[in-house]
Amino acid sequence: MLAATDRLDFVPPPTPGALRSLALAILAHAFLVAALTWGMHWRREAVSVTAEAELWSEVPQQAAPKPIEAPPEPPAPVAEPSPPPVRAEPPLPSDADIALAKEKLRLKKEQQLEQERQRQAQLKQEKLLLEKQRLQEKREKEKQAAQEKKKADLEKRRKEALQTQQEAQKLEAQRQANIKRMTGLAGASGAATSTGTALQSSGPSASYAGRVSGRIKPNIVFVDEIAGNPIAEVDVRAAPNGTIISRKLSKSSGVKSWDDAVLKAIDKTEKLPPDVDGRVPSSLIIGFRPKE
Repeated sequence: MLAATDRLDFVPPPTPGALRSLALAILAHAFLVAALTWGMHWRREAVSVTAEAELWSEVPQQAAPKPIEAPPEPPAPVAEPSPPPVRAEPPLPSDADIALAKEKLRLKKEQQLEQERQRQAQLKQEKLLLEKQRLQEKREKEKQAAQEKKKADLEKRRKEALQTQQEAQKLEAQRQANIKRMTGLAGASGAATSTGTALQSSGPSASYAGRVSGRIKPNIVFVDEIAGNPIAEVDVRAAPNGTIISRKLSKSSGVKSWDDAVLKAIDKTEKLPPDVDGRVPSSLIIGFRPKE
C-alpha cells in the first residue's frame, strides 16, 4: 500500500487541456477527409456513350477506298527540367588577398593624409600671403603718413620763413620810420628839458590827469574797508569831443570791488573835460586810489 502511494506521488500531473487538444485534432482530421473527398470528386471524368449503325442503299455502290492513315509522328522529346543553379559559396579570402586589401587601405589612408597635408600647406601659404599683403599695406600707409608729415613740416617751415620775412620787413619799415623821425627832429619845437620825440607837443598837459580824476572821482561809490592804498590804472579812450569810447583796466589794484567801482564811475561820467588847449586826448591812462 505504501509502495502504491509512493508511486502516485512521483507520477507526473495530468496535462491540462487534454480534452480540448483531442477535440481540435478530430476536427482537423475531419477537414482533411472532406478536402480529399472533394478533390477526388472534381477529377472524375464523364463517360461518353457511342453507337454504330449500317446503312444499305437500293442500288449497289462501290465504296471508296479506305484512306491510308499516316503513321503518327513520334512525340517530341520532353526536355528534362534543368536543375536549379547551385549557388556557389564565395571563396574565403586568402592571406594574399587580405594583405592586398590591407595594403590598399594603407595606401588610401596615406593618400588622404597627403591630401590633408597639401591642404594645410595651401592654407598656410594663403595665410602667409595675406599677412604679407597686410604688412605691405601697413608700410604703404606709414610711408604715405611720413610723406604727409614731411609735406606738413615743409609747409610749416615755409609759413615760418614767410612770417620771419614779414617781421623783418616790419622791423625794416619801423627802422626806416625811426630814421625819418630822427631826421625830422632838427625842426622840433619842444623845450630844452623835453623828453619827447615829436616835432610838436601833442599829449595832455601836466594838470589834465588831475582834472579828469576830479571829474570821475565824485561818481565812485565805494564803502568797503581795505588795507593799504592800492592803485587801479585804467586805459581810457575818448572821441575828439570828449565822449568816452572805451575803458580797460590796464593794472589791477588787487581789490576787485575797487576796480569795479572805478570802471562803473568812468561809465557814469560818459564824457571827459577838454585840456588847456581845448582838445581831448584820444587815449590816456589814469590811476585811482581809494584814499586820495
